Amino acid sequence: MNIGNARLKWVIGGLLFAALWASASVATKIGLQVAQPLVIASVRFGLAALVMLIIAHVILRQPLPNKQQWKPIAIYGLLNITIYLGLFVIAMQTVSAGIGSLSIAINPVFMSVMSVFFLKKKLTATILIALIMGTAGVVCAAWPLFSDAYVTPQGLIILFVSMFSYSVAAIYFAAKNWRGLHLFTINGWQTLFGGIFLLPITLFFYQPQLNYFNQSFWLSVSWLAIPVSVAAVQLWLWLLKTDAVRAGLWLFLCPLFGFAYASWLLKEPLGIYTIIGVVLVLIGLLLSRRDIKKNTIK
Repeated sequence: MNIGNARLKWVIGGLLFAALWASASVATKIGLQVAQPLVIASVRFGLAALVMLIIAHVILRQPLPNKQQWKPIAIYGLLNITIYLGLFVIAMQTVSAGIGSLSIAINPVFMSVMSVFFLKKKLTATILIALIMGTAGVVCAAWPLFSDAYVTPQGLIILFVSMFSYSVAAIYFAAKNWRGLHLFTINGWQTLFGGIFLLPITLFFYQPQLNYFNQSFWLSVSWLAIPVSVAAVQLWLWLLKTDAVRAGLWLFLCPLFGFAYASWLLKEPLGIYTIIGVVLVLIGLLLSRRDIKKNTIK
């Protein structure tokens, strides 16, 4: 009975994570209809940071980071929030929601490649093939969308740069000894720092006539802040803690959820190139997860 409950909890947690994580691109596209990208990002980070810091320090009564921990948290926030998510929301102006969710799914493959340079891990042929297939899948799915302005080459380049920053941030986080600092504390402060670093750029490019703080704006920002930045991240960390190898398998569902949301809510087109692209990304993910499993479980 306990085993059955644990499996049910694992399945529900995994499905909920994939559904929430994949919704970020569509929520961003909805917000971009009424506001500038960096305005959406800055408000999102401020709201998410406030919620996480209240949970960490008011509800859970966790201590503040010590003076040696502030610098790593700030660097992590710069890479993971300011650069990665800042560029991601900019890219989404000229990239379809489906492609955005597809790119999110191949981040683990990029992380495996980055670990070669930053953690001195071996670059296997499997990971190299996975990277090629994942990249080819995104380009393939995006190819027919170029002519209809759903995707631009510039947007795709910015998207890949943002993924690079995310991978570097993840490797940096994994390499640091956080000395028992609670995850809500780390995530709350790194999100706050990331938002603060982004704020001067947001204010510099701010144009009041391009921003409408209406229901669509607040629904978009609130969804990105709470279900995505708080709930989905905590679910992902729980999945990793429970079974790091199997957790990555839930990423396979993200493109499927993402394209379903994009087609349903934004009426984005689906076609044979989309299917081929998703299949290539899923094969790349499968290869990367098998490589991780092979090199983790001895």
